[in-house]
Amino acid sequence: MKYRIAKGVFDILPKDPDPKGNWRESHLWQHVESQMAAIAKEFGFHEIRTPIFETTELFQRSIGSTTDIVTKEMYTFHDKGGRMLTLRPEGTAPVMRAFIEKSLDQISSIQKVFYIVPMFRYERQQAGRYRQHHQFGVEAIGSDAPAQDVEVIDLLYSLFQRLGLQGLTLQLNSIGNLDSRKKYRHELKHSLHPYFDELSPESQERYHTNPLRILDSKNPHDKKLLLEAPTILDFLDDEAKGHFEEVRHLLDLIEIPYVINSNLVRGLDYYTKTVFEITSEQLGAQNSLGGGGRYNGLIKELGGPDLPAFGFGAGLERIIQTMLAQKVSLPPPQHSQLFLIPLGDSAKEACFKLASQLRKEHIPTEMDLSGKKLKSAMRYADTIGARYVAVVGENELESKQLELKEMASGKVEKVSFSSLVKRLKNG
Repeated sequence: MKYRIAKGVFDILPKDPDPKGNWRESHLWQHVESQMAAIAKEFGFHEIRTPIFETTELFQRSIGSTTDIVTKEMYTFHDKGGRMLTLRPEGTAPVMRAFIEKSLDQISSIQKVFYIVPMFRYERQQAGRYRQHHQFGVEAIGSDAPAQDVEVIDLLYSLFQRLGLQGLTLQLNSIGNLDSRKKYRHELKHSLHPYFDELSPESQERYHTNPLRILDSKNPHDKKLLLEAPTILDFLDDEAKGHFEEVRHLLDLIEIPYVINSNLVRGLDYYTKTVFEITSEQLGAQNSLGGGGRYNGLIKELGGPDLPAFGFGAGLERIIQTMLAQKVSLPPPQHSQLFLIPLGDSAKEACFKLASQLRKEHIPTEMDLSGKKLKSAMRYADTIGARYVAVVGENELESKQLELKEMASGKVEKVSFSSLVKRLKNG
């Protein structure tokens, strides 16, 4: 029986034989992940790792029982003890659970963490969306200052610039507090009620369960109906208005351009005040590279202290695909500096020892372990992209010298065993 990968997931390979699968090559992921970790640390964030599954109730309570994630997309199961568990569909709730359970507020009133982890959602596969996907997220806990909002937005925007992405747009909105959203929800339903039969089936369902999600609709006719609807910005109280004005001022101060999108609400119930998305014109309808917002009541809702927080999530799949589509300059995969081809048993031992010594000096080295014929071994060295090749036989062992052949140019030079490390470190 030939086993095949499950639907909606993918392998990340050293080299994908499918030309369309070049975004699944591991050296690209390593590059992007290293940039994410580096910039997070520059902004003062530290890594956190939570389990791949949590109790189902955590996500039901934090995300919202009427959201698409909870009602349609979660991978939920009973374990052998009868407990209901869910594979992590998003990163904020597990971080908040860890923060509360470990009393991290007792260590410091401000906690800034990041993660790069897989997420799981049962949804229809489409460009940049998979049933196992990978997300870079940050959570800043403990500050309600508008400057905290902007610092986090700056981190994500700066990451995309550092990765070389083009055509970026920061979309910004404020959804106020619970009271302002309650008033707005009532007015939104009132304005859409005469047109209920014209709404898409999905928006008709949301009308009863979560009307703010209608603002997220991609249906063209829904969008047309929303043009005449009130905006949530008209329902902000003075505190939320002042917060939003300061966010805009600070974005102007550090020269991050933005557009106000009053229909931006994000898909999770825990958001308050500032919400944002960064999009790319390269992606069409599914154009979001990452986004998030403020969620001041979530920690208290989950049984912790009443502390404010702000964060975002960004999908690695979509980021890497966009980088390739925009032909961003990317580092090549790392190849071996030297490939050793031993001829005979004595040479095998000598090469094995030499390879070990070179690796201890952080020089990427491989050797032929399979006893291939010389021509086949040279072909393999070319396939793996080795920079230099050295054939080691009795003459080389006696003279303590190698003939170092540069594969790209064919240039050959003699190098002694004793000076090999210095020669390779100098390129």
